[in-house]
Amino acid sequence: ASAVRSFKGVNRKREIHRVTSLLKETLDLSGVAVRSFGEDAAVLDVGWENYLLVAVDSMWHLLLDSDPFFAGYCSVLVNVNDVVAKGGTPIALLDSLSVANWDDASKVIEGMVFGCKKFSVPVVGGHLHPDAPVASLSVMVIGTVKKENIVFSDTASPGDRILLAVDLDGRFHEWFPYAWDSTSWKSPEEVKLKLSSMWSVAEAGLATAAKDVSNPGILGTLGMLLEASGVGGVVNVDHIPKPSDVSMERWLCSYPGFGVVLTAEEDKAERCVELFESRGVAASVIGEVTSSGKLVIVDGESEVEVFNFKYDKISGKP
Repeated sequence: ASAVRSFKGVNRKREIHRVTSLLKETLDLSGVAVRSFGEDAAVLDVGWENYLLVAVDSMWHLLLDSDPFFAGYCSVLVNVNDVVAKGGTPIALLDSLSVANWDDASKVIEGMVFGCKKFSVPVVGGHLHPDAPVASLSVMVIGTVKKENIVFSDTASPGDRILLAVDLDGRFHEWFPYAWDSTSWKSPEEVKLKLSSMWSVAEAGLATAAKDVSNPGILGTLGMLLEASGVGGVVNVDHIPKPSDVSMERWLCSYPGFGVVLTAEEDKAERCVELFESRGVAASVIGEVTSSGKLVIVDGESEVEVFNFKYDKISGKP
């Protein structure tokens, strides 16, 4: 529990509420925001049959400096996952690239092209700083989802079952010990098949809430979902799907190439598991949503509190 609380991927989220609390007064200016802060992708109703989904991610400078190709690839991956976790389909990307030297920038762009071909989504525009003092990369995704298929991140309820779905067929990046790559070396068809598991769950209306597992790791991401929903949860770590040769402590802090934490009503949880597993994605019911306002993990007979949302903020909800 202490390893999760002190994990850099969790702590780097804690300042988000300082920004969102200042920006929340802008949310009603256009009248289109259905959901915003706390979602993997903002959900907009612009009068179409479908919702419009938008999200943006910046690449960590350490990744950008160490492996610019993989950073470019991940800039596509993370945005695609943000949309897929909502039940949506990504349709286009835009990027903002700051170039400190063109050798590295070319590798970043090559990685983005590789990612675009992997996930069948184009870059349609962006912005370039050609003479920046430091390199940076931010990418925005646009997606759509049928209104009846949308899966929010703040709608978990006490009594719901907590599930983890994750592609275990992967390997850690040689320089980043928590980056579990389960996509870069697979065919676009295989990757799409695994992503389609979440689309099937959304189309069947099985999930009450979901988030893609990102930098805070499995429990950190679940904590964000519970925090946004105003609830708590109990997780049995013995039920968490993981590679057999990876320690639980490392796995809980890992960032998988494709992983989703989600909640579902009790009678729909096993159907979720079946849909994920039918597409080659490991899945299991790992716990239950409670009204405690705390995330607690159990292991055998021991019980440990990871977060108490009365005092702990991960990303906060303005």
